[in-house]
Amino acid sequence: MSKVMDKKKQVVSEIATKFRESQSTVLVDYRGLDVAEVTELRKQLREAGVEYKVYKNSMSRRAAAEVELSELDEILVGPTAIAFSQDDVVAPAKIINNFAKDHKDLEIKGGVIEGNIVTLDQIKELADLPNYEGLLSMLLSVLQAPVRNFAYAAKAIAEQKEEQEA
Repeated sequence: MSKVMDKKKQVVSEIATKFRESQSTVLVDYRGLDVAEVTELRKQLREAGVEYKVYKNSMSRRAAAEVELSELDEILVGPTAIAFSQDDVVAPAKIINNFAKDHKDLEIKGGVIEGNIVTLDQIKELADLPNYEGLLSMLLSVLQAPVRNFAYAAKAIAEQKEEQEA
């Protein structure tokens, strides 16, 4: 009997560690998805470096309590899969939200972003943000705009002076 308890404690500790170390965690109800659809979702998440796993709700609740996320108890009811991302805050929300658009049976229940519990609406807002590369290109575009505008103005002045000299 103690081996079973030790194994359960180990699983709870593993889940708690993932909650602690993850930048972003999304909880979903996967009822109604067939094996091929779940496999496709797992593949997309794996490619983005996101771990997707199903745990017993009782163990997930204990782990959530251990990391002071007891508010997740009301979400951890029924079939629940958890997507953990240690590197990218946006990836799990974006992938799961896009997958849910095509597969109505997948339901986003809630999540945790950088240690704070978030609602379904906040996860959808996060999913609409561009990824890291997109945000970086937007930033570079904003930083280049003044230099580009200065170059256009200098070119216009130079052309105007050429016309006046001619």
